[in-house]
Formats: sequence, structure tokens, C-alpha cells
Amino acid sequence: MSTEIPPAFLDLIDAPPVAALTTLMPDGRPQTTVVWCDYDGAYVRINTMRGFRKEKNMRGNPRVTLLCYDPHEPLRYLEVRGTVVEMTESGAMEHLDALGLRYTGIRPYFGGCVPAELAATETPVLCLIQPRHVVTLDARKE
Repeated sequence: MSTEIPPAFLDLIDAPPVAALTTLMPDGRPQTTVVWCDYDGAYVRINTMRGFRKEKNMRGNPRVTLLCYDPHEPLRYLEVRGTVVEMTESGAMEHLDALGLRYTGIRPYFGGCVPAELAATETPVLCLIQPRHVVTLDARKE
């Protein structure tokens, strides 16, 4: 069982075209949302907002799965099953601004990617995910 993300798949986790995070609801049902993410070499990093369903789910049960793929390469994907080991507001805004720039080419997040007014009601939370099991597939013909 691998916990390392292979270098050949880093492009899928570091600002991938598509990433979907699955968390567990209080009753055990899965809940999946599209997220922006990156990888710092040790942790997969995502951002959410305080009070959002996925934030509540991760606080209640830190086990998550992240699926990253490129829709233009349907025979290639990366799945990271992991544990959320830290959730913090410290550094979350800077991380969210950086993700916004990588995904959309626009910075800052509030006032650039989304309306500036949301900054008054939304508080970013940076979540660090420790990979526990990594699954990859590359079935493309060379």
C-alpha cells in the first residue's frame, strides 16, 4: 500500500483540472464536492469556508478521499485516501489567493474570483490531508 504520490502524477494533484473531495456526513453517507487543491510534498492542501458542510464533515470525521483527473485524459487518474491532520485559519487566505491564481489566473480570491462582499461573511479554512493510501491509473497507450 503506497502513501507516496508518484512524480508522474503530481500534475494531477497540484492544481489539477478537476479534483473532487469526498467527506463523510454525520450519518455516514458520502458527500462529494469539487475543490481546488495543491500538494506541498507532504500534505494535500485544500481550502474550504468555516461552516460549510465539508468543513463540518472533516471536523467530525477526518477520513477523506480526493480524486484528481484530467477530463482530456480519461484513462489517467489519481486517488488519495487520507486523514485531515490540521484545519486552520492561519495562512488560509494566502493559500486561497494562490489557488485562485493557479486555477483562474485571477488574484485576489475575494474581489477577483468571487465578489468582494463575500469576504465579510466567509472565513477560509486551510485543510492539510496526510495521504494514507494512493491509487493511480495510467492506461493510455504510449
